[in-house]
Amino acid sequence: MIPQDNKSLVNLFHKTPFLLGFVKINIDLIMDIKQLLDIVTLKKIDENRFEGKNYETVWGRVFGGQVLSQSLHAAYQTVSEDRVAHSMHGYFILPGNLNIPVIYEVDKIRNGGSFTTRRVVAFQNDKAIFNMSASFQKKEDGFDHQVQMPNVLSPDLLLTDFQQADKHKDEFAEKYQLFLTAHPKVFEFKPVGTNIFMRKENDLPYNHCWLRLKDKIDLPLPFHHQLLAFVSDYQLLATASLPHRKEISKTSAYYASLDHALWFHRDFSINDWLLYDMKSPSASNARGFARGSIFTENGTMIASVAQEGLMRKLVKS
Repeated sequence: MIPQDNKSLVNLFHKTPFLLGFVKINIDLIMDIKQLLDIVTLKKIDENRFEGKNYETVWGRVFGGQVLSQSLHAAYQTVSEDRVAHSMHGYFILPGNLNIPVIYEVDKIRNGGSFTTRRVVAFQNDKAIFNMSASFQKKEDGFDHQVQMPNVLSPDLLLTDFQQADKHKDEFAEKYQLFLTAHPKVFEFKPVGTNIFMRKENDLPYNHCWLRLKDKIDLPLPFHHQLLAFVSDYQLLATASLPHRKEISKTSAYYASLDHALWFHRDFSINDWLLYDMKSPSASNARGFARGSIFTENGTMIASVAQEGLMRKLVKS
């Protein structure tokens, strides 16, 4: 059930693609890192089965970042401590029901000398709603190179998205209320340039945003991986809407993640500023495709992301 006071926000969401990355979550329920960690940490049922909690969303379905993070947590529980995740690839199969816990079943596909492979399927009422494959590797020396981080302003010189939004709250009154309701307050975001939610004109499909946790954590690397998986959906598919902003403003559209891939290249801390460099090379057949590269403040590339999502025009009756 969607709470009555959120129904207008759900209707507004269909015309607000730039909030896609975070509109799914009613973050009023996740006000600090302790509550978020409680969500992404699973209850163990048996050796290969785990149960995850849900939280309410603005649009009344389970948030994709939740199952990405929880499925990675489930996989991590079944590998040895000397193995670190280097990639995960997930497919969203069915919308998740907020009133039913999500059960994660881990298939221990392979335990190799250097790599460990796991398959995780998320179930509700014995129906698969999501599946994910993850690969883990022992630390190993090898060749090393990376692309250069985009030359953008440092986070110290930028406003937070809250500060930007507050300056334009009269111009975007209705959308500003949605922003306040759905914004992931446990993270801090600093857009490079104009916040994507305030862009009204068609634009090139490029977007940059700094992000980090507001409250620092002192936990092992797997938790930093989980939280990056959680937040990596932020603004990514919305970037694919930038060349179509005028048309979208005149009609309604439906957005949903179809798949999501994440590669961890190097160690990092989610406590520190990370630059999310996003671009959308293509949109077609009612699907938008976007890629992202994530860098530390000193320019080290720590992760890559790719996502395809549904971008369907809704025909007004």
